[in-house]
Amino acid sequence: MDSSQTFNQDMSSWINVDSTQSHEVKKLKERYSISDEMLTYALDKNERARVEYDPMEKALLLIFKVPNLLKKDNHYETSPMAFILKDQHFFSFVNERTKYVENIIERLLSDEPDQSAASLLFHTLFLISDYYFPLVEEVDSQRIHLNQRLREKTTNKNLLALSDLEIGLVYLVTATKQNAVLLEQIKAQSIFSSFTDQEKEELDDALIEAKQAVEMTKLSSEILDQLSGTYNNLLNNNLNDTMKILTIWSLLLTIPTIVTGFFGMNMPLPFTHSELGWIISLVISLGLSIWLILVLWRRIR
Repeated sequence: MDSSQTFNQDMSSWINVDSTQSHEVKKLKERYSISDEMLTYALDKNERARVEYDPMEKALLLIFKVPNLLKKDNHYETSPMAFILKDQHFFSFVNERTKYVENIIERLLSDEPDQSAASLLFHTLFLISDYYFPLVEEVDSQRIHLNQRLREKTTNKNLLALSDLEIGLVYLVTATKQNAVLLEQIKAQSIFSSFTDQEKEELDDALIEAKQAVEMTKLSSEILDQLSGTYNNLLNNNLNDTMKILTIWSLLLTIPTIVTGFFGMNMPLPFTHSELGWIISLVISLGLSIWLILVLWRRIR
């Protein structure tokens, strides 16, 4: 195994596994009799948050959505991370994106070495939920700064940055919701009755923290959706104003064309031979233009 550590007065052990090392994963099946089904779920990079309990093997599997601390394509994403409880063994499956969770578990064991395997699991899930808060706060800070820039000038660059924030929040909102549902589902598993009162309380604490993460990410997402909708309406309104101006301008330009077109016809017309004919045509064009402007102004306002 990548690392192994005993705790709870040597009654429990923590085994940290690098899920990218296939030969290490195979040892789990041989040494700890973990089923192929659970290992398949644990190693699936696209697995949704879920909980599975095998009463025959007495093994509890949790797939928890862990936030990635580094941005990808200018937004935050999440990755599934597997935990297994079996015979007082606590297994964690990490990769390059979730490796920081290993440090979380090490700190928990250093602060409280006498906790049970289930307590270690629930404390870990509690702290993972905490990692969502600074990410959402950063998104909120970026949204405020971006809003100021958009008020000054609505550019494609700023709108694309706003889109990146929306995409990142979709990942965070979906992940936090799945995590909260997962923790609720643990209470429906038969293993729940075997937890001590303290472990049940720790599970409740982890659930409360997960629900707070849901509310925080949901609120931030709703605000960002409202902001995006507002600027979308502004862009549509600006486009409508532009189209109005172009339409009015094109109508005004047709009046001189029509008037001069009449006087250009090869047929007798009033003022054709007058020295002031061109001035008269200009006056007629100007009069019709002013009349059209007044008519359009009354309709537009």
